[in-house]
Amino acid sequence: MTREERRKILGDSVIEEIHARVAEAPDAPDELVVSLRRVLTRPAGRADAPEAIEHLPAA
Repeated sequence: MTREERRKILGDSVIEEIHARVAEAPDAPDELVVSLRRVLTRPAGRADAPEAIEHLPAA
């Protein structure tokens, strides 16, 4: 869904309310950010980047 589609569905007032609530929220602790980054950058538990896998010896 594009930004324009979300704006059309929600409307400007709802989007402004969301931004206001997000601004009030405290910053996430560093440990949480690190954990989330690890999960979001390694989908399905993959620990190795594709570039690293290419350098493995053939089986």
